[in-house]
Amino acid sequence: MSRFTPAEIEYLQSQRLGRLATVNERGDLHVVPVGFRYNPDEDTIDLGGHDIVPTRKYREAVRHGRVAFVIDDVVPGQGPRFVEVRGTVRAVPEGGKAISPNLAPAILRLTPTYIVSLGINGEFAGPAAGPIPYHGRKVE
Repeated sequence: MSRFTPAEIEYLQSQRLGRLATVNERGDLHVVPVGFRYNPDEDTIDLGGHDIVPTRKYREAVRHGRVAFVIDDVVPGQGPRFVEVRGTVRAVPEGGKAISPNLAPAILRLTPTYIVSLGINGEFAGPAAGPIPYHGRKVE
């Protein structure tokens, strides 16, 4: 059984770009856009880039072993939607081409430990919606 709801999986599969947050040894935060795909075989988020291995995001992710990743957009008339995934990350030598043929083979594989979503599981956050219904859950 997946850590993600069916609606979250559908949303992840409809998007191509997200934001990866890492932290360095001094505790400084770093957020960058990256290509990704939901990997149904592993129930993970695979993160890639054009030449990802020598990058700061790759080094910090591998060194620390934990990251946060956000995929979001805005639906006109309904408001924002997002899925935030926090979890453990590891380097994998192959998988980038499954994200996009233009990306390097090496990827970061994010295994969720906590997932938060908004506007994905049947609710929306438009002006008439009232309080914003966040759906956060630990999935370890």
